[in-house]
Amino acid sequence: MQIIDVDEKNQLLVTNVWLKLEWNDMNLRWNTSDYGGIKDLRIPPHRIWKPDVLMYNSADEGFDGTYQTNVVVRNNGSCLYVPPGIFKSTCKIDITWFPFDDQRCEMKFGSWTYDGFQLDLQLQDETGGDISSYVLNGEWELLGVPGKRNEIYYNCCPEPYIDITFAIIIRRRTLYYFFNLIIPCVLIASMALLGFTLPPDSGEKLSLGVTILLSLTVFLNMVAETMPATSDAVPLLGTYFNCIMFMVASSVVSTILILNYHHRNADTHEMSEWIRVVFLCWLPWILRMHRPGRPIIMDFTSTPCSDTSSERKHQILSDVELKERSSKSLLANVLDIDDDFRNVRPMTPGGTLPHNPAFYRTVYGYLENLQGDDGSIGPIGSTRMPDAVTHHTCIKTQTEYELSLILKEIRFITDQLRKEDEENDIANDWKFAAMVVDRLCLIIFTMFTILATIAVLLSAPHIIVS
Repeated sequence: MQIIDVDEKNQLLVTNVWLKLEWNDMNLRWNTSDYGGIKDLRIPPHRIWKPDVLMYNSADEGFDGTYQTNVVVRNNGSCLYVPPGIFKSTCKIDITWFPFDDQRCEMKFGSWTYDGFQLDLQLQDETGGDISSYVLNGEWELLGVPGKRNEIYYNCCPEPYIDITFAIIIRRRTLYYFFNLIIPCVLIASMALLGFTLPPDSGEKLSLGVTILLSLTVFLNMVAETMPATSDAVPLLGTYFNCIMFMVASSVVSTILILNYHHRNADTHEMSEWIRVVFLCWLPWILRMHRPGRPIIMDFTSTPCSDTSSERKHQILSDVELKERSSKSLLANVLDIDDDFRNVRPMTPGGTLPHNPAFYRTVYGYLENLQGDDGSIGPIGSTRMPDAVTHHTCIKTQTEYELSLILKEIRFITDQLRKEDEENDIANDWKFAAMVVDRLCLIIFTMFTILATIAVLLSAPHIIVS
């Protein structure tokens, strides 16, 4: 009549069933004309003989869950006994294809004391149980109730024992699980994929992966709570959740590697040659990634590593030449002259410049056009030169010392700028390697999620969502 509950955890089936038992008792026949035309009677079951038919695989506390109704006895001796009952029967739940599973639960009826020679049970209808009055269940769909008559010989007794076994074949309706477990799991997995597009500097890249992993653990616990604690099989949905959790856990590990690469610099790490070849050459060429200002190589027949290395070397040489030119003219720009003061010999340990006639002639000629005898700035005539030799000698000595300090500071600043540029280039290489790993993980985990979802759906015996 109705499937009340299927307890997968305790492996029980609770149903509302009406038994229909018919037999003929020759001691209950009478002539209707002798008794005022009475053709049938309603007699309590304990007042007459009735077969002691019980359900063998009952899990009810009282074992027999039927309600003792009256027996309808007709004048020809035929007896009809239809006791309704709430039957709680054991049912081995196969969770292999959960939630796309079919279950086969058996209800075995037979006499408890009579053997097959004393009580012969027969099926009234070879098709099985009558489901014309079945009440639909929201979780399970009833496919059929076939019946079978069995004769079993036990070792203790030579006579056969007969039972009638009804198989209740039900199919789980997957609409509830599809919208409450599968779709949220797919959406959470897609959020894990979106984590690879999150910039590492945002600070939420790792926390997002850990949060998604915890969310999947909650959904897996929901599935585990409804399943029996058995090691015979692993549910299909649990397998899918484990695959997605493995993917998310791997994404967390990959995110840690990406953040490690992203925050490396020249002071802590040195990029090895194989990392440079793999993450800065081959993988960007395969993934069609390139940095701004560096065109991607479109010739697939050529070796991208050699081309990229030559372009990189050419760019480095260009940058060095540009820096040389800038540093070469820096002091000249300060003094507003065209001479290169770096061609002089190295400075003495005291910080002063050694004697260099060419250098002194350049500086002295420059000072002659700047300083006058009276301390004023402006051009002076040749007639005033002999009177200002002593004064110019002092000025030249002071100027040499100041120029040596200026040149020393400029060289220090130039070296620092060059060092910072080199460190920035190394840090940018590590950041680009992190971007390459990020893009590679995004592609791999996206394909894994799609293939895992398709494989789970196709491996199910049916994908009917109803």
